[in-house]
Amino acid sequence: MKIAISGLNNTDNPAPGIPVAKSLMDEHSLIGLSYDPNEPGIYQGVFEKVYLMPYPSLGYEEFKKRITDIKHKSNIDMAIPNLDAELPLYIKYQKEIEKLGIKTYLPSLECFEMRDKSKLPEFSKKLGVKHPKTIEVVSLDDLIKATKELGFPVMVKGNYYKAYKAYNLDEAIEFYYKISNEWGFPLLVQEVIEGNEINFVGIGNGEKLIAGVGIKKLTTTELGKVWSAISIKNDALFNASKKFVENVGWRGAFEFEAMSNGKDIYLIEINPRFPAWVYFATMLGINIPKIMIDLVNGKKVSENFDYPVEKMYVRYVEETMADFNKFSALISKKEI
Repeated sequence: MKIAISGLNNTDNPAPGIPVAKSLMDEHSLIGLSYDPNEPGIYQGVFEKVYLMPYPSLGYEEFKKRITDIKHKSNIDMAIPNLDAELPLYIKYQKEIEKLGIKTYLPSLECFEMRDKSKLPEFSKKLGVKHPKTIEVVSLDDLIKATKELGFPVMVKGNYYKAYKAYNLDEAIEFYYKISNEWGFPLLVQEVIEGNEINFVGIGNGEKLIAGVGIKKLTTTELGKVWSAISIKNDALFNASKKFVENVGWRGAFEFEAMSNGKDIYLIEINPRFPAWVYFATMLGINIPKIMIDLVNGKKVSENFDYPVEKMYVRYVEETMADFNKFSALISKKEI
């Protein structure tokens, strides 16, 4: 298959595109979809061709023109979107996209909206887990009231993206403006749960959980991206992830993020896509992007949760070199 993959940023705040591509590159031809010519993944020699995409905020018609042109030029069979900002567009118009001859493997819009951060307090109860106390804010007064109620430290979070820990009101206000200026409202102010952050990457077929891997984060970046982790098997994390897929009827990849205080686990968020550490699951023997391709092609896929524990994931920085004319051509021609 020829598969188009987005999310090519590969800095200390990586997107999932390159890990997904590394999981598929041995068996498939890959096309890169980028929103920024500066994304390092463009120049890593992973894709046979890279196209610049219009920003999702421009709407479906601009997207349709571009993806139709890409389909004509590169004859892509499938698209795997990996960015939060583009997922609503892909999910809302997935039937139209598939009519263009481009397969996807995504949840319904209703399922997607059910794991919205603002709905997690009630949703957590269905999954048998707890949820940190969370207050939605749309103004500076709301923020101040929320921090008084919760006390410091607190997490200041965008409803779709970005989260920062604030230790005092000045920091909370700084993060309030930082997130809202980029991502708008509402924002969420959330109590901090002390303990270990544990995550589960999985894939559902619309009825049940098919495969997945659990980790415990050891070190993270400023934005909470995992820098090192260890593979784990946690029954509460696994069961909650399984219930999520079954209760919602989730179709596609997801990441279940939780905090464990040693007694209970607290659901933090559910990302509706592959996480940037998904290649760790591939290295552990569970290639979830490959499983997605098998599912979209109608192949029979057995459940797989058999992976070694206490294996360590380590992200590191690597340099590469590329011709500047590639960068120039991408800006001028929108493709290389």
